[in-house]
Amino acid sequence: MSTLKEQLRLDMTAHMKAGDKSELMTLRNVLGEISTREKGGKTPMEMDDHQVTALLQKEASRRRETAQTYAEAGQSERAEQEIAEAAFIESYLPAPLTRDDVVAIVDRAIADQTIDGVKPGMRQMGQVMKTVTAEVAGRFDGKTTSALVKERLA
Repeated sequence: MSTLKEQLRLDMTAHMKAGDKSELMTLRNVLGEISTREKGGKTPMEMDDHQVTALLQKEASRRRETAQTYAEAGQSERAEQEIAEAAFIESYLPAPLTRDDVVAIVDRAIADQTIDGVKPGMRQMGQVMKTVTAEVAGRFDGKTTSALVKERLA
């Protein structure tokens, strides 16, 4: 199984051969950002799939915000281009979870933390969040996830 970064590189080559300029430019920008993050800092590192997924989410979000700015400035053509790039980037992201899916994950995490019939309280929120965050892993909004955990623990 190839990593997400390898898939991005393979797709970049395919889009280069096919002459898809917009997708090619988007992939080059994303791979450039990955390379910058890996080589930046005091020690070089290799990004794993979770880190690449988080970066892709940020890139897609950044493009949607830029599209909104362009739309407000009356530049609808550039806004549409940014939205298309965001949608293309999002095609590499795992399928998002629904609120009900996350509630089920939170309930399961709370059940796992239950000891002798005593449910965890707000003091154990960090432990529950750690379990939930590992499973949700960028497929649902973090703030909403935290609110759900607080709601279920209260």
